[in-house]
Amino acid sequence: MNGPGDIKVLIFNNSLESTERCGKESPVENVLLAAFYLLDFIIAVVGNTLALWLFIRDRKSSTPANIFLMHLAIADLFFVLVLPTRLVYHFSGNHWPFGEIPCRLTGFLFYLNMYASIYFLTCISTDRFLAIVHPVKSIKLRRPLYAHLACAFLWVIIALAMAPLLVSVQTVQVNNSTICLQLYREKASRHALVSLAVAFTFPFVMTVTSYLLIIRSLQRGTRIENHLKEKAVKMIILVLVIFFICFVPYHINRYIYVLHYHGAQTSCDTQRLLALSNRITSCLTSLNTALDPVMYFFVAEKFQEALCKIFCGKGPTIPPSCEGKTNESSLSTKTEL
Repeated sequence: MNGPGDIKVLIFNNSLESTERCGKESPVENVLLAAFYLLDFIIAVVGNTLALWLFIRDRKSSTPANIFLMHLAIADLFFVLVLPTRLVYHFSGNHWPFGEIPCRLTGFLFYLNMYASIYFLTCISTDRFLAIVHPVKSIKLRRPLYAHLACAFLWVIIALAMAPLLVSVQTVQVNNSTICLQLYREKASRHALVSLAVAFTFPFVMTVTSYLLIIRSLQRGTRIENHLKEKAVKMIILVLVIFFICFVPYHINRYIYVLHYHGAQTSCDTQRLLALSNRITSCLTSLNTALDPVMYFFVAEKFQEALCKIFCGKGPTIPPSCEGKTNESSLSTKTEL
């Protein structure tokens, strides 16, 4: 007689076979997804490598915001390391040829990047809120040392939270093909709803609230030039766009997926729709690795200056077309954005 553990395995295998039959990627989807990841990989590697090099080179003059941005670039590069495995997966027709350990690392780095990015973006928004709304009171709090400690704390907490992915089996054999469960086939559990609420809702609300308060403070301020206000608002919109494009769809989809997916009991059409939305929103989360360098351009003065020198010339001074851009991204202590 089978034990409870064997019954659970049997149910999961039947559910997975049903998923592969109804929701497996089509050849067209594989080509599109592979092309997306290839473009994402190129942009993310170039942008984040340049950003990380600049942040490390100028670490002596680092502000708390630049420290958070540096760790954001590190998180992006960690995820970029596993993007080639997704390319191979889609080009090989949904077969995972790399084995168990790379599959575990793929899932671990995926979630590590996503939640590290979310929380570092929240730290940036909080830092800007303190610098603009409470510039004097926050001087002692906004120190580089505290920023480094906050980053170290976040890395440890997020890594520990994702560590179970490194010790649990993540590959299975279905129809003579190896499937990596961390590629769009994560197990659906209602217990995940609690972790979703805790891991995403809090930083999302914090980020949106901080930037709304910053915008209100900028609108009331009379000592700040209009063009600096406009630049600050554009940067805030960009950060919120990253949240709403890259992270919000994924978490809403996961909520729907957990509530409505019941394995083989779910209709084939529903499984197909849930699987497709899961793949699309997973792709969107990886898009943040390409969008983050765009944010660096608006936020980090050194990053903007380096790009100006690369594309406008390598003279000792910044060309006229780039003049006036580098000093506006920081906006000093009262408008540091």
